[in-house]
Amino acid sequence: MWIHILVFILTFCIMEFMAWFTHKYVMHGFLWVLHADHHKKDHDSWFERNDAFFIFYAVVSIGCFLLWKYNILEIGISIGLGIFAYGLAYFIVHDIFIHQRFKLFRNADNIYAKGVRRAHKMHHKHIGKEDGECFGMLFVPFKYFKK
Repeated sequence: MWIHILVFILTFCIMEFMAWFTHKYVMHGFLWVLHADHHKKDHDSWFERNDAFFIFYAVVSIGCFLLWKYNILEIGISIGLGIFAYGLAYFIVHDIFIHQRFKLFRNADNIYAKGVRRAHKMHHKHIGKEDGECFGMLFVPFKYFKK
């Protein structure tokens, strides 16, 4: 039981690194074609090509659930839930809170909320794939928490 809780927490934390790595080297790298519309909207749709990255991690999470279900990987459920939980947190913070794709959490006004918003604003200051900064999401550098 404890190993499952530990693996879940560890997976959630590792996903922040994976989000940073994927964002910096994949989204702002060879798959910029999918991420570019997130920095500079070039369409009228509510959906973005950038949303494909959610699908990728959902498939990985589902794969972990299946490995667990078919008794191939006992901790597959913990890994799958950790990826899912991170994806849910990312969606709430990034899509709902920061980009207001749904009009919720508009009045969040605490130190963490302000820091995350500042960091993401600095990231979006760059509309091209080069010269980006602050590629993480839930854990951002301390300098963004200062007034």
